[in-house]
Amino acid sequence: MNYLSAEKLSKAYQHKVLFEELSFGIEKGEKIALIGTNGTGKSTLLKIIAGQESADAGEVQLNKSIKVGYLPQQSQFEGSQTILETVLAADNADMQALKKYTFALEGIEGYDLNEALEEMENRNAWDLEAKVKEILGHLDLHQPSIKVGVLSGGQLKRVALAKTLLGQPDFMILDEPTNHLDLQHIEWLENYLAQSKVTLLMVTHDKYFLENVTNHIFELEFGKLYKYKGSYTYFLEKKQEREEREQAEIGKAKNLLKKEMEWLRRQPKARGTKAKYRVDAVEEIQKKATSGQKEQDIELQVQGRRQGKKVIELENISFSYPDGKEMIQNFSYIFKRGEKLGIIGPNGSGKTTFLKLLTGELQPTAGQIDKGINTKIGYYKQQDPNFDESKRVIDVITEIADQIEISKGIFISASQMLEKFLFTPKQQYNLIKVLSGGERRRLSLLQVLMGNPNFLILDEPTNDLDLQTLGVLEEFLIDFPASVLMVSHDRYFMDKLNDGLLVFSADSGDVVHFPGNYTDYREQKKEEEAEQSDQKKSSAKPVSKDSTSSKGSDNLSKNLSYKEKREYESLENEIAVLEHEKEELVSLLNKEGNNHEQLLEYSKQIEHIEATLEQKTDRWLELADRM
Repeated sequence: MNYLSAEKLSKAYQHKVLFEELSFGIEKGEKIALIGTNGTGKSTLLKIIAGQESADAGEVQLNKSIKVGYLPQQSQFEGSQTILETVLAADNADMQALKKYTFALEGIEGYDLNEALEEMENRNAWDLEAKVKEILGHLDLHQPSIKVGVLSGGQLKRVALAKTLLGQPDFMILDEPTNHLDLQHIEWLENYLAQSKVTLLMVTHDKYFLENVTNHIFELEFGKLYKYKGSYTYFLEKKQEREEREQAEIGKAKNLLKKEMEWLRRQPKARGTKAKYRVDAVEEIQKKATSGQKEQDIELQVQGRRQGKKVIELENISFSYPDGKEMIQNFSYIFKRGEKLGIIGPNGSGKTTFLKLLTGELQPTAGQIDKGINTKIGYYKQQDPNFDESKRVIDVITEIADQIEISKGIFISASQMLEKFLFTPKQQYNLIKVLSGGERRRLSLLQVLMGNPNFLILDEPTNDLDLQTLGVLEEFLIDFPASVLMVSHDRYFMDKLNDGLLVFSADSGDVVHFPGNYTDYREQKKEEEAEQSDQKKSSAKPVSKDSTSSKGSDNLSKNLSYKEKREYESLENEIAVLEHEKEELVSLLNKEGNNHEQLLEYSKQIEHIEATLEQKTDRWLELADRM
């Protein structure tokens, strides 16, 4: 069943042609990744398909019987609405019934519970209610009453993703869905989409995500679209074969062009008719002979600034924000020369805070950070780069340095470095204001590298970078002779580069060093979880069929120690108290209005209570199993 047909789509911005006369179709069940270098028009093409932007020429025909869901890179929401109001704001009847029912339960004025219940029954929308709870739970959106106006960028991304998934589209268009998600959420989304029967078109740079979810690859290159049926690995093999064929054809065209040009030059000047068909043929051959624009092969082997024996030493550092939230607690570590460490942990666990402590933007509330005298930090930040829009690309780099030493006594100019980072000589004199988001990130990264640091800090370097630039960066970092510390949610990137991890906990402020890459860490965690599950099963003992309530009490005495029995009884009371405190906070949160600081404080308290509740409930269930 055909979902979409695109015929001869063309798009240009000012003097830059993104693509010309693209034609393709999308069939039901296809899961397509759209890849290509930054600035080739991937996001623009998605917007055209989603109806958010118009093409200069050509036509997109969507099957009128299907529903389309679109997730842009940046979503705009009404800040005064709650998470629940936002994700339920779909136009389908089931979602509207669930919205009425949910709001009626919360006692919101204008929503009648009996009417809402009747509509839920008539539409049999109870499965949808379960789906909403499941998706919000997996995306850690546990306080649906919070206003979206107080959410962080990562939380907003999860709200936008939940809204898209819950819209139950037949055809889903996703632009960088993994950006700003932590590893836990990326792995859940990957599994969800891999198992879903939804038809999919997405832009992503996550190679594991590409390999595990998609079954078709569309590559946008030099204004043309190349289509491959298969996984990302299959695409790489076939792309190489295609390029080898093209180079052979270009070689033949160059030889033919040379012969034809010689023929033209030999003809008498007075003969005006010079076989016009051969002149036209030469023009076509010339196009073919010059069509072999090749993406630059980038080999960056910077010598690196000399580094002393001491790099950076941390001694019992702690950090808390003024609101009392402890991000890092009593952490010590000695960074070594040439060490490449990754940082992982849930959003909000203190990863970026830790980087700011190392760079001196923040000071520890306890402990000491001792930086070596020769240590020069280069810091690539997660935030969008703030360039002077009126400057040229090359000016941004020459402000840092005119050249950089790549080996002893051998230097490479700023212009050459820009070429190696895919900025052609012509593009180097473009104004910053015409660059795409990915091109700006690439330029910002090059700014940091031109400073020739010997301790490189990268905060989410893979966000908004295309696959080719990521490959460039990977190869550069593998050979980089100094220390690297990176926060990344790209599992492939970390597996290839890291020889160790710093693991940040969700809420305790603990930081633990793990000697291995991300896949090693995940395998160990799975083994630990399996062992814990086995222990719980072995400790659980069945209650006899003729047990009465009094016998249950006897079993409690026999199977639990006196201390455990007291703990069991105490936990029941503690859980009840915590649930009451949570209800009061939720009530206060709903009444607060637009005081964003107070809303944020209430939501933090609720998160802490929920985490404590989960821990205590698990322990209570463990003890109850032994009754």
